[in-house]
Amino acid sequence: MFHIFPTALATLFVAIGPVEVASMFLALTANDSPRHRRALAVLAASVALTVLVAFALGGVQLLTLIGVGLPAFRTAGGVLLLLVAADLLLGQRTAISTITTSEEEAAKGHQDIAVFPLAIPLTAGPGSMTAMVLLMGKAHGWAEQGWVLAALVVMVGLTFLSMLLSDRLMKVLGMTGANVIARVSGILLAALAMQFIFDGLTASKVFGG
Repeated sequence: MFHIFPTALATLFVAIGPVEVASMFLALTANDSPRHRRALAVLAASVALTVLVAFALGGVQLLTLIGVGLPAFRTAGGVLLLLVAADLLLGQRTAISTITTSEEEAAKGHQDIAVFPLAIPLTAGPGSMTAMVLLMGKAHGWAEQGWVLAALVVMVGLTFLSMLLSDRLMKVLGMTGANVIARVSGILLAALAMQFIFDGLTASKVFGG
């Protein structure tokens, strides 16, 4: 039962990317007061947590409603996470990136950036939403699902702290350190994505599941 917690924690860490969120938060709030930055971080974390919990609790039911089996979603979700991992490894933005350059520029001129882009899609983006549905589908019983949700709370909390301490964090890590974390996270996410693909193919009827 307890092994699912570190698995969920690692998956969500690389899917959300607290360091990436912190760097974006620092760029978007450079001219804001500490009090306003704190309020933005609280709102962004709250919205992201609400969205991801909703996906965790209702994602499998939604798949059932539209007639999509969990093995198919595991395979498709694994492919999606693999593309996110490629972005992290190559350090480039593709069609799967959580935020585009034009959206980033628009956010800089927007007064309320907590919901967009900090909460959605930086924290609660395609990768983290997909990861939550896959993790909840892999969990057996309410106890394991509870551990997945606990991992989500811990990771959103860590992301919240990374936003509050973004200036100190980036001074310590620097651009090189942030890039190293992104590359290592990309490798870990690629491995997890392949595992999701293998699980989906194994569970499918076509492959004898």
